[in-house]
Amino acid sequence: MEFKLNREAVPAEEIIYNGIQEQGIELDYILPDYYPDIVRLIRCNVIPVISDWSVNGDRLTYELSCEIRLLYCGENGSELRCVVQKQDYSKTVELGRSIDTPDVTITAKSDHINFRAVNKRRLDVRGAVSVRINVKGERSQEVISDAFGMNIQLKKTQIQYAANKINAVKNVQLSEEIPLSAAQPPVIDIIFRNFTISECEKKIVSGKLLAKGEVKADILYSCSSEGNYSLEPLSFSIPFSQILDMEGLDESYVSIISAEIISFEITPITDKEGENRKLKCEPEIRIMCDAVKTSDIMVAVDAYSTIYPCDVEYSDIQAQQLPEVYCDNFRHSAKIAEGYSVPAEIYALWCTPKNINTRLSEDGRSVMITGMLTYSIAAKDASGMMIMPDRDEAFEVQIEIGDDLTGAVISTEFAGASVSYNISPEGILTAKADIPLKIKAGNSATIRAVTAITVDNSVKKQRDGDYAIKLYFGVENEEVWDIAKRYSTDASAIMEENDLMNEKLENGRMLLIPIKE
Repeated sequence: MEFKLNREAVPAEEIIYNGIQEQGIELDYILPDYYPDIVRLIRCNVIPVISDWSVNGDRLTYELSCEIRLLYCGENGSELRCVVQKQDYSKTVELGRSIDTPDVTITAKSDHINFRAVNKRRLDVRGAVSVRINVKGERSQEVISDAFGMNIQLKKTQIQYAANKINAVKNVQLSEEIPLSAAQPPVIDIIFRNFTISECEKKIVSGKLLAKGEVKADILYSCSSEGNYSLEPLSFSIPFSQILDMEGLDESYVSIISAEIISFEITPITDKEGENRKLKCEPEIRIMCDAVKTSDIMVAVDAYSTIYPCDVEYSDIQAQQLPEVYCDNFRHSAKIAEGYSVPAEIYALWCTPKNINTRLSEDGRSVMITGMLTYSIAAKDASGMMIMPDRDEAFEVQIEIGDDLTGAVISTEFAGASVSYNISPEGILTAKADIPLKIKAGNSATIRAVTAITVDNSVKKQRDGDYAIKLYFGVENEEVWDIAKRYSTDASAIMEENDLMNEKLENGRMLLIPIKE
């Protein structure tokens, strides 16, 4: 009897590199002559950004840019000064092998920072930045989709895979002048800044993708109002609309678009009266789009012959798909200070998520997110001194998804939070944060598929007796396939003989097992 196998090639995703690199930060800085002496250090932030990356053969090279922003008070303890320095690093990662179409994800974050004043004119900064790198590649893997002859039985499942993929990346330099309102005092210096990008709108037009969104900026600048030094918050948005060339893209593709900020330069513009009443803003953003056209295929996940012994080989197949994206938000409140520790004047209050952990609930239909929210305040204390204290608050939130995400790889991204505060009559400062988030559920399914079947037709299986039907007591949730394989018979024959509607037993019961010759 002729034995025939039908094979199909499935593009499978594999992780080429997944690791973390650390970069030390060292700065020995002497203040220029026009800066006042250091009296008190306030805070220091390191903002790391991956400005560029490329893969050449078996090497990944990326550019890491770190902006160091250190705030201090000069001789007049109420006036802040901001020292800004940039350090650029070029790093290389050995991937182990060459990749034709790499999928690269690189993120950087500041781990820790220590800073001190060596003397009144000299600053010393030490810290570290960690860079998480994930590189995926694609390989073609053959699976068995059907088999004929030798009384072979196949258990099949349907999988969805990325039949076609299109990727595009575009760096865009924006520029816009932001005027101050008549009620806002002129700018002396930029003290704090935070940038986020809104969810991008997308539209497909003749093999091109139109991406629209806006860069949102929240800044805090120093100023002098009626002779008194102060800080002033300012928020604004810069819209963008860009076209990405993606040849072959149409509505049959599922696409995900995202954008990130590479750099953001803010420069005060002096008018005829010598006042800085405009800000020249030059953000550089990176727009990325991944598009996938999916196909379905039936794949054998188990096999046996009812008559002949056979050997079956298996392999784990990871069928790549785009992740599902769920947008949501949650609210968090925290007691920041009370009594004498409440600042006399608050200019701004913001919060930053960190140490985020994401996991699925037991039923796979909701996501548990835990971590820390760092609340930061820019304020004056009772003595008139500038302060910028931080307070860490643990949080745990459950986001209902509805879909069953069992087995999915879950990650969470946070956008800019909106924070308000209130001081009660009892003197308690409470902050409330509305925090938008994006949950990505990577649904690349890993399936143990059959890749080879060898049948020995020189000998038949030995039975333990001469009978046509056998009695068997099945247990709840037992698969009919497993029973049929145990007795070298046909699963469909068991279902027909016992009037079964499902491939799993709904409860324990006695079964009649017809034996195939």
